[in-house]
Amino acid sequence: MYPKPDGYYATAPPVMAPPPAGSQYYHPPPPGGQYYNPSSIPPPPAIGMQAHGPVPWSTGLCDCSDDCGSCCMTCFCPCVTFGRIAEIVDRGSTSCGGAGALYTLLGCLTCCQCIYSCFNRKKMRAQYRLAEEPCNDCCVHCCCEFCALCQEYRELQNRGFDMTIGWQLNVERQTRGTMTMPPMVPGTMMR
Repeated sequence: MYPKPDGYYATAPPVMAPPPAGSQYYHPPPPGGQYYNPSSIPPPPAIGMQAHGPVPWSTGLCDCSDDCGSCCMTCFCPCVTFGRIAEIVDRGSTSCGGAGALYTLLGCLTCCQCIYSCFNRKKMRAQYRLAEEPCNDCCVHCCCEFCALCQEYRELQNRGFDMTIGWQLNVERQTRGTMTMPPMVPGTMMR
């Protein structure tokens, strides 16, 4: 058939009725009982738009050997690792020393520092749209506290933060243009 000129259809092309049951063109309806309806299919996403789903972490939970320095620091002094992560995630409203001291205090008095770090992981995932992998945040921190801290530390490093200088100096470096931000990781295909 020939294409119709622009404006020929007011909204969408009409949906054709199925041919009569006795004709040679009749085919029984599909298992769902519905014929093809072009208005029932959502339009494809525009090119260049990111998916709204979660993005994967840049490293796995057990990839601690990727950064042996932060791994050793986390094993011997997890309060420093946590403090640095908390300062970046809280965008400078929490100091590295304050968050690290609270983490240590909770660990010494109640052994519940993993719950505190769990909430921090949840906040970080929300900021960067990270997937809740391999299980929920509380399970990750209760079962693999050091691995979770190392993964969060590496994630922030891979996003261009220098974890040793804190939030304020990272912002100053970024505004001066000396800090290059890595490209955003596009959303993955999901079913």
